[in-house]
Amino acid sequence: MVREELNQALKDAMRAKDSNAVATLRLILAALKDRDIAARTKGQPDGITDDEVLMMLQTMVKQRRESITMYEQGGRLELAEQEAAEIEVIERFLPKQLSEEEMGEAIDGLVKELGASSLKEMGNVMGELRTRFAGRMDFGKASAMVKQKLA
Repeated sequence: MVREELNQALKDAMRAKDSNAVATLRLILAALKDRDIAARTKGQPDGITDDEVLMMLQTMVKQRRESITMYEQGGRLELAEQEAAEIEVIERFLPKQLSEEEMGEAIDGLVKELGASSLKEMGNVMGELRTRFAGRMDFGKASAMVKQKLA
């Protein structure tokens, strides 16, 4: 389970006195706790699932990449480097990302499987992609690829 991996990594980072990893892991665990609390109020007593944790981690990486771009444009390279270091820590817990070629193959197969033929069915295809490839696919790129395929 991803939760146990995160908690163990925090303990290891604390023992190794890796302050960057400790800070990043604490951020991850705080976000996870927030989402667990929100899920419990919606009737999920165990909190969020591993797939939802992976999606949360992917969102965190995306946010940091956007921050890096903004920091670089603003000439704040030290902050951009800090964000990049956080991305390295977060990506340790994400499964290997699919290449663009693998994404294309997965999308082609799913479009055929669902019998999707128009942009009206894009939501169904994207929903199924999120279910099957949580944490392993850049859904921003996937969305553009699906749109191109169905257009």
